[in-house]
Amino acid sequence: MAITRNVKCPNCGVFNKNSDYCKNCNTLISFEKKQEQKVAAYKEEELKKVKHEIANPNLAERLKKHPFWLCRVVGWILYSAYLLVSAIGALIAWFIAMVAAG
Repeated sequence: MAITRNVKCPNCGVFNKNSDYCKNCNTLISFEKKQEQKVAAYKEEELKKVKHEIANPNLAERLKKHPFWLCRVVGWILYSAYLLVSAIGALIAWFIAMVAAG
């Protein structure tokens, strides 16, 4: 026994039976296909973000790979300072959460 799907087209209002696209205006009406397109678009956007981050590292990362040794030292100092400030912030957040929990 096959399941029949009757879907109303949001664009033209025609009812379609067991179809992914509207037979009148060819608009996509399948929920599954719309979800697949959204997931594919989201993955593509995330991939673009990652490629951009790899191609454009922050100042400390660029300085850590600089050919001049003094710039490399400055890069490591900036990186270490950022790491230290992040760790202190995380510890303060943890302490506040523990105090609030009682």
